[in-house]
Amino acid sequence: MEKDKKISVIVSAIITVLGLVASIVTIAKRNAVEEPGDNLNLLFALSLVVFIIGVVALITALTSKNDKKKTDIKVLTQAALCAALCYIGFAYFKIDIPVGTEKTAIHFGNAFCVLAALLIGGLWGGMAGAVGMTLADLTSGYVTSAPKTFLLKLCIGLIVGLVAHKIFNVSEEKNKGKVVGVTIGACIAGMLFNVIADPLVGYFYKSYILGVPQDIAAVWAKIGAMATLVNAATSIAIASVLYIALRPAMRKAGLLVMQSDNKKLAA
Repeated sequence: MEKDKKISVIVSAIITVLGLVASIVTIAKRNAVEEPGDNLNLLFALSLVVFIIGVVALITALTSKNDKKKTDIKVLTQAALCAALCYIGFAYFKIDIPVGTEKTAIHFGNAFCVLAALLIGGLWGGMAGAVGMTLADLTSGYVTSAPKTFLLKLCIGLIVGLVAHKIFNVSEEKNKGKVVGVTIGACIAGMLFNVIADPLVGYFYKSYILGVPQDIAAVWAKIGAMATLVNAATSIAIASVLYIALRPAMRKAGLLVMQSDNKKLAA
């Protein structure tokens, strides 16, 4: 194992352990009080997010091949822009749906997460969605949902990237009909995962981590599933239209992820 890779593994492992320990401590404190305050909820959410980031970084460090090429600044810039769009899509373009003491939302954040995966690959697109929408959760009244959001949006990006880039190599495809079909198919794959995983993960997350009674968690999951279905339909339409519209200009400018880059950029 190269020195740089060893350092990456060690740092990732430390982040993972710190996040795990902080999560255990904060969840113990949450369970010790009847009504956890906003500060405790925020600390709990942040600790879980740190833990998830550590796990993702550790897996990436352990499975990545030695590559002396540095990440293109263009990719980092696009990822940052996509993260900002994901943040805006959720924080400012949403309709809150109260569910007892909790709430869910119809929003456009997922559309930009899917678009990011199409434009810059699964890993970077998923990270853009995870970071952007997690920040939106933490700043717009969805603090306890932040860890779940980070994990699910990352997975959405990885799945879209897998279908679009690894399987069909959409960036280098010249047949317009196939481009449209692959784009829509990749969007459907990512959103189908979200429609299934979001209510299931939400139920177990609320029941077994947040300590919500199972019958209440089940009601929240059902209502959340309906909102997720609406979000999925709009995200497929928006992301597909935007990608197909942007693709020619992005391709001409050399800003699309290509097959030669997929090993390091796409899921």
